Amino acid sequence: MKFIHTADWHLGKLVQGIYMTEDQRYALRQLVETVRAERPDAVVIAGDLYDRAVPPTEAVDLLDELFRTIVLELKTPVLAIAGNHDSPDRLNFGTRIMEEKGLHLVGRLQPAPKPVVLRDAYGEVHFHLVPFADPGMVRQMLGDDSIRSFDDAMRAVIGGIEAKLDPGARHVLVAHAFVTPGGQPQPNTSDSERPLSIGGAEYVRAELFKPFHYTALGHLHEAHYVASETIRYAGSPLKYSISEERHNKGFYMVEMDGTGSVKVDKRSFRPLRDMRRVTATIEELQTHAPSDDYIFVTLLNENPVLFPMEKVRAVYPNALHVERRPIASAQADADKPEAAVPPSRTRSDPVGLFAAFYEEVTGLPLSEDKKRLFAETLTAAVQEAEEGETA
Repeated sequence: MKFIHTADWHLGKLVQGIYMTEDQRYALRQLVETVRAERPDAVVIAGDLYDRAVPPTEAVDLLDELFRTIVLELKTPVLAIAGNHDSPDRLNFGTRIMEEKGLHLVGRLQPAPKPVVLRDAYGEVHFHLVPFADPGMVRQMLGDDSIRSFDDAMRAVIGGIEAKLDPGARHVLVAHAFVTPGGQPQPNTSDSERPLSIGGAEYVRAELFKPFHYTALGHLHEAHYVASETIRYAGSPLKYSISEERHNKGFYMVEMDGTGSVKVDKRSFRPLRDMRRVTATIEELQTHAPSDDYIFVTLLNENPVLFPMEKVRAVYPNALHVERRPIASAQADADKPEAAVPPSRTRSDPVGLFAAFYEEVTGLPLSEDKKRLFAETLTAAVQEAEEGETA
């Protein structure tokens, strides 16, 4: 069995006000050409097909174009799930009709999901499609009040699947979650990933996926494996923030033998435009060779630069951001130890930010009960805002 593992397409993505649709089409057509040349048995997409619940028309058209080519023209099944950016109900629409043609889209988690069964010379391979679902949804669906975290929810869902696993088949799980070796934070995040929850309840232990021969994950944008080489994130097809500057974007070609052992081959995308940093004085920058890449510029001039973006875009027409950091300031920042910025005060940890603010204002530390109350209130507010967006 040979299949492609990809994820986090985020069609309709805006970066610094620029739609990435043209760049996404350029990269994902390379995936289509790989399907045309190598004829895999399936294409697996582990969530976040779109960047928002209500995507722009151009994003919908691009997804339609890609699915039409892969499924109808190339006769290759597509197995895809909703991620935390997708609208489950929109992806679920018409799925039973599309399954007859080979397009298997699972938007909303079901109490007793059936696997998609594909066959090769060695027998059956069961693909278990688990779309993104927060603990509240799983708790209500299963009627289990003990489910409070994403780890609890995934454990309950996998427990139901594991109880019905066919011992004579090989098994692949497709999921969209924040999976870590021990249920603790890890450094593979980027600025373009939306947190799954507030207050640290989003992490899922990798050991939960031991029953499966391969686990195809989505959510984190850097390709890597977690705890085992059979538990993998494919990463996003493009760089969606400058924090992903050093990522090698692509997808996996996964080959599974008759025993369930897998061989994984990383394939890289050639971007239409790269995303990278440029650090120089404005005088130095004006001697650079012109480039269409997406550029984040740091100017080292000691004195303010008049109309900096106009001057930068004369060389880099797709420059996205310009800041000035004089050489002395840049050197001082470089000399600071990395721990100088407390992790509890980063923007990715709103509970830590609020706790720091509370202590600064009141002179007292924020209690654990108040932290929990703040996290629950903020999570509810974020969910309400997202539901309003999809209404």
